[in-house]
Amino acid sequence: MRGGYSGFSGAQHTTASSSSSSSSSNGRGYNGNPCLTMHQPWASLLVHGIKHVEGRSWPSPITGRLWIHAASKVPDPDTIKAMEDFYREIYAVDGITEITFPDHYPVSRLLGCVQVVGCLRSQELVCWEDVPESVRLEALTDFCWLCENPQKLVVPFEMRGYQGVYNLERRIYDGAVRGLTPVQGPLPVKFPLPDPRDHFSLKPGSLTFDASKTAVQKSASVTAATAGARAAATQFSKKDGNNAATSSGNRADSSSGNGNLLSIVQGSPAYLQNQKHPSIFWSDAGYSQNPNAEPRRSPRQEYGASNRVSIFFLCSSYFEFSWKNVT
Repeated sequence: MRGGYSGFSGAQHTTASSSSSSSSSNGRGYNGNPCLTMHQPWASLLVHGIKHVEGRSWPSPITGRLWIHAASKVPDPDTIKAMEDFYREIYAVDGITEITFPDHYPVSRLLGCVQVVGCLRSQELVCWEDVPESVRLEALTDFCWLCENPQKLVVPFEMRGYQGVYNLERRIYDGAVRGLTPVQGPLPVKFPLPDPRDHFSLKPGSLTFDASKTAVQKSASVTAATAGARAAATQFSKKDGNNAATSSGNRADSSSGNGNLLSIVQGSPAYLQNQKHPSIFWSDAGYSQNPNAEPRRSPRQEYGASNRVSIFFLCSSYFEFSWKNVT
C-alpha cells in the first residue's frame, strides 16, 4: 500500500517537471507561478502528503505546480486535533495506522508546492473506485482539487498571502524553488486519467459511474471523525468571518483551507482572472467571484507612505517638545 496507488492500468499520467518555473501543463498561458493561501492545519497537511484533496466551492483554474502558502491565522489545538483525528480514521480504512503529522503548523509562510492534476465534483470522487477509499472520503466539498507530488521547503519563506490563486513573486520563487525537497506521505497516490493522451481530461463530468452505487461505507468512528472535521472547518470559517468583519485591513489571508470561502479579488493584475484565462475545468466561470471583495493595495501603498508620514509627525512632535523644554 505504501508504494503508491494508481488505477486504470496503462493510464497513469506524468506530471509537470519539478524544475519548471511555471505551471507549464495548464494549457492556458499562465506564465506565472500560481500560489494558493490556505489556513492551517490544512496547508501543512497538503504539503506533507497527508491530504490529497483540496476542497473548494469553485473549480481549479489550473493544472500543474501550485505553491501553498499558510495564512496568518494561528490554528487552535481543537482544530488541529479534529483534522488529525479525521486523517487517522480515513487512512485506517486503507489499513494505514502509522501517520507522521507535522511537528508544527507555521503561519504566514510559503510551505512548498503540489501538482494539481485534475478537479472533480464530490459526487464523482466518492464513487471513483480506482482511487483509495481514504481519498474518496476526503470529498467533503463541492469541487475537489486532486493533488500529487508534494514537496516542502526545507526552510519555509515568510511572506504575505492573498485571496484566490495568485502569481508568486519572481524573487520569492527564485529563492524557494532551490529549497524544495520531496515528501513521502502515508499513501502516495497517482490519479489515473480518463484519457491518458489528454493531461486535462480529469475534470468535472469526465468520469462515468453508476449513480446507484453507494459511496464508501463509513464506520461509526469514520462518521464521527468526518463530522468533527466538518465542524472544525465550519467553526474556523465563522471565526475568520468575524475577524474579517472587525478588521477590513486583513483581507489577504482569508482564503480558507476548508475551501468554503469565496476567494478571488477583482481588479488586481497579480491574480489569474478568469476573464482573460477561462478555467480548463469548467465551462462557465473559472472562479467564484466575490462581489464584496476590495482590491488589494500594494505593500508599498500600505506600509510605505503611511509609515513615512507617521514617522515625520512623531519626529516633529518630539523636536517641538524638546525645544519647549530647552527654552
